[in-house]
Amino acid sequence: MHAPDGFINVPVSAAAGAVAVAGVALALRGARRELDDRTAPLAGLTAAFVFAAQMLNFPVAGGTSGHLLGGTLAAILVGPYAGVLCVSVVLIVQALLFADGGLTALGVNIVTMSLTTVVVGYGLFRLLLRVLPKTRPSATGAAFTAAVVSVPASAVVFTLLYAVGGTADVSIGKVAGAMVGVHVLIGIGEALITALTVSSVLAVRPDLVYGARGLVKAPALRTTAPEPEAAR
Repeated sequence: MHAPDGFINVPVSAAAGAVAVAGVALALRGARRELDDRTAPLAGLTAAFVFAAQMLNFPVAGGTSGHLLGGTLAAILVGPYAGVLCVSVVLIVQALLFADGGLTALGVNIVTMSLTTVVVGYGLFRLLLRVLPKTRPSATGAAFTAAVVSVPASAVVFTLLYAVGGTADVSIGKVAGAMVGVHVLIGIGEALITALTVSSVLAVRPDLVYGARGLVKAPALRTTAPEPEAAR
């Protein structure tokens, strides 16, 4: 999914960069409402998890491979604004230190892999929670569905950018078929990781899952009172 330098022309890359800057700036302001002393460390852990997971690729089909995008997962755990920041920071570090995605294409990558996945994934997650039972399995299922949809949605946005400013000698039909088809499969892998992670955190600390706050109660801690001396 990482776009390299030169794959999208300069005008479209510059426009995507402007959108990315505006999106990150908005996220910086919004994250102040989402993060506090308790959740800020979780945001750091989420960014680190997304960074590590994106370094691991799994085979998909036809010699291609995919990796976690992480936008839906980050948004559910720490909020949509903080989620945008988490994934954007990961993309910036990857571009600067590992040449994973070009610097001139950084705006394109933030738009497709950060802004799109968070907006689509978190929006669908919250929509599903309105109609599903207020239970942990429902939240897990909503996270799975949202992650599945967010990945091909990211591929669709990239395809649209390529249709406007692509520089490669490849037809838009081939790009659309390859991108969307492969990323549907990648989305299934992402959905499994997202659902497993969200379910695990909900099981022990549901109060830390931003997207499901108030939905799932924390497990009650039961203790056995000591027996009276006379009963011993």
